Amino acid sequence: MKRIYLHVSIAGAMLMAGAANADLDLAKQSGCLSCHSVERKLLGPAWNDVSEKYQGDAGAHQTLVNSIKKGSRGKWGGAAMPPQTRVSDENVGKLADFILGLKK
Repeated sequence: MKRIYLHVSIAGAMLMAGAANADLDLAKQSGCLSCHSVERKLLGPAWNDVSEKYQGDAGAHQTLVNSIKKGSRGKWGGAAMPPQTRVSDENVGKLADFILGLKK
C-alpha cells in the first residue's frame, strides 16, 4: 500500500513540474522574460518577489491580470510595464497563476 502512495506522490509531483515548465515556456513565448526573471530583478521585479508581495491577498490574481493587460507604473520602482495586449486573456490568467504560485 505504501508503494501505491509513493507512486501517486511521484506522479503528482511530475505533473506539477510539467505544468510549471509549461507556464515558464508560455512566459518565454509571450516575451515576459525580456524584462522579468523568476529569481532576480531585471528591468521588472523578480516573480518570486511578486508572488511574496501578494501572498494572502484575495484580489492578487485580478491585480496581476490587470497589470499584465493594462500595464503598470510605480509598483516596483521607476520602470513602467507596458500593456501586454498581444497576450490572450486565457494566457494572461495562466501567467498570473504561475507567478502567484511561485514560492521562495
